[in-house]
Amino acid sequence: MSLPAAVLVPAEPATPMYWRRTFPGDAAQVRAARTFAAFLLPGFPTLDDVLLTIDELAVNAIRHTRSGHFTVEVRHNPTGVTVSVTDQGAPTEPRVQPLTDPTALTESGRGLLTVTALATTWHWTGTPTSRTVHATFAAPAPRP
Repeated sequence: MSLPAAVLVPAEPATPMYWRRTFPGDAAQVRAARTFAAFLLPGFPTLDDVLLTIDELAVNAIRHTRSGHFTVEVRHNPTGVTVSVTDQGAPTEPRVQPLTDPTALTESGRGLLTVTALATTWHWTGTPTSRTVHATFAAPAPRP
């Protein structure tokens, strides 16, 4: 008679974690926002993608809105990580700029295109006076 296969069950369910920090709306604070997230997510498999996304969203908050500050939220749970950047809004909506000439050496206009390429999903919520862009990164499936 064969025994049933062993099933790994965690001793306790993983607790979702949540952190939030507000930064002055200054370009030098973008690095501080990346450092904040890197400290919170050591070992996350796509950490570099998460950090680049925070960089892009923070730069967008400073350049394209009236923000005197921006807030970074990090949520980590067993299914992955969600990062959100909230600013003080703008009269226009965030949108992905089409990449019309991939050889063009422009310094801007590709932030949300980069986020689209890196994140599992992204979306935004808000009004002209407050906007939040959320980007989700799925955790890799556990190996059998």
